[in-house]
Amino acid sequence: MSRLDRYVFFQLLSVFAFFSLVLVSVYWVNRAVRLFDRLIGGGQPLLVFLELSALTLPNVIRLVLPVAAFAAAVYVATRLTRESELVVMRAAGISPLRLLRAVVAFGGVVALMLLVLMHVLMPAARNQLADRQAEIAENITAHFLTAGEFQRPARNITVFIREITPEGELRGVFLSDTRAEGSHVNYTARSALLAPGASGPKLVMLDGMAQVRDLRTNRLVIASFQDLTYDIGALIGPSGRGYDVREFSTRDLIAPPPELLEASGATPAELRYEMANRFAHPVLAVVAAMIGFVVIQFGDFSRLGPWKQVAGAIVLLAMTQLLDNALARPALQDPALAWLAFVPALSGLMAVGVMLVLLQRRQARPRAAA
Repeated sequence: MSRLDRYVFFQLLSVFAFFSLVLVSVYWVNRAVRLFDRLIGGGQPLLVFLELSALTLPNVIRLVLPVAAFAAAVYVATRLTRESELVVMRAAGISPLRLLRAVVAFGGVVALMLLVLMHVLMPAARNQLADRQAEIAENITAHFLTAGEFQRPARNITVFIREITPEGELRGVFLSDTRAEGSHVNYTARSALLAPGASGPKLVMLDGMAQVRDLRTNRLVIASFQDLTYDIGALIGPSGRGYDVREFSTRDLIAPPPELLEASGATPAELRYEMANRFAHPVLAVVAAMIGFVVIQFGDFSRLGPWKQVAGAIVLLAMTQLLDNALARPALQDPALAWLAFVPALSGLMAVGVMLVLLQRRQARPRAAA
């Protein structure tokens, strides 16, 4: 890299680091607040919140890095224009394509970060996060069972537990189920235990009584039991967890194990699109930086700043993202269309190429007139 390339390159890197830190902090805090309210309100300790928050960071960084690269390119190009450095470079005969070399190198650094994130860190973090969330969901006592309080874990379900022992035994259990039309069922038990099941956790009530009231005839039927199993998996969700293709490692995407395919229910189209997207998303970050840097070069100096160019760059980037979202649906339905993941990046590159040609012609006009 020449001295000029290094100058632009390090400006881009420094501004990119600042924007990345700010955007990651804002985005992560926004998610962490909702996560904190759900976990702490559900009785989970602070360490669990910190662990799950850390596991969400790779996905937050993945979303933020392309935006930060675009913002850094726009900011540096605007500063070069405002301080007339870009005018001096043009007067020295430096073409827009020559200036773009440092931006491409900067985009390559961002793309390398995204490749590591999407192929290594994100699948591992998503896998660990799903495991921890499944463990928390199975912890019924911490989820909604609180001693001495009437709890309503689901609509038309009321639970009261007098005492929860350190061993996990529930004493003095009352459960009211009014979900069925025309009848109400109340269960009382001296004690109860929680047991895992294939369809979800089970509540095993011991030494109790069931009262069934028929609302149409107003009759009450009472039955005593030594033990009774009540399925509460529907109240908090089934035990265990499913698998998402985004949790698959790159090796598993290439040759997925049969047990993972069965657990996730993923189709070949979803596997191929996820694999293509892990390479297309880093390329899109490079294109975003190029769009932000090239669009700002249109227009002359203005005391109000290049706000029109900034707005145009944002619109162009938004159109690229909308194209990405629109092409995802057909690509997820047909395995042969996985290549559509690269179309937004290619369309962005074509737009950059057209703008470079226009800038080159614009720069050549004054020379021809002279």
